[in-house]
Amino acid sequence: MTPSAAGSARQRRRGPELEAALLDAAWDELVETGFAKLTMESVAARAGTGIAVLYRRWANKDQLVLAALEHYRNGHPVDLPDTGTLRGDLLAALTGMGRARAAFFAVAAAAAFSGLLAGTGLTPAQARDRILGDRRRSRIRTIYQRAHDRGEIDLERIPPAVLALPFDLVRHDLLMDLEPLEPARIRSIVDEIFLPLVQNRGTAIAT
Repeated sequence: MTPSAAGSARQRRRGPELEAALLDAAWDELVETGFAKLTMESVAARAGTGIAVLYRRWANKDQLVLAALEHYRNGHPVDLPDTGTLRGDLLAALTGMGRARAAFFAVAAAAAFSGLLAGTGLTPAQARDRILGDRRRSRIRTIYQRAHDRGEIDLERIPPAVLALPFDLVRHDLLMDLEPLEPARIRSIVDEIFLPLVQNRGTAIAT
């Protein structure tokens, strides 16, 4: 492609297409150089656009990086399994989550510890909700709703904190180890921690 053709292609990017290109560039820059070295100028150069285009959308690199993390997460959803049992769904979902999110957690954690939290003024909990989003709760709910409909659990008798526990534990391990969980650890979370809690509430679980 000639320089003039490349310039025309860049000029044709508008709206969501342009924003996606900018966020992809920010993610790539974050992965390759890290949060501390990332600048608005370096992202603009990678995206092949002017820095003013970035500042029209994000006030600073902190807001840009948060948006890039959200964009990457939304573009790489974790598969939602349907194995026919709650235990099977949890084993598959947690395994997939570990594999799909290890790199994401590594990048997000590195950014947080390199100054992202201080720059945004967000608490760790606020940053977690911003980066992970609210959709994770509805996806988790789908797994449990199917189990409820099959008669495996009674959602009215299980506190939300218990339902969130397996996924919270996987996120904790990902944040601490920055690599996918071992199968034995996944089985332990499901069979030794979560299912006994549910069963102790008088709910039968099909295995």
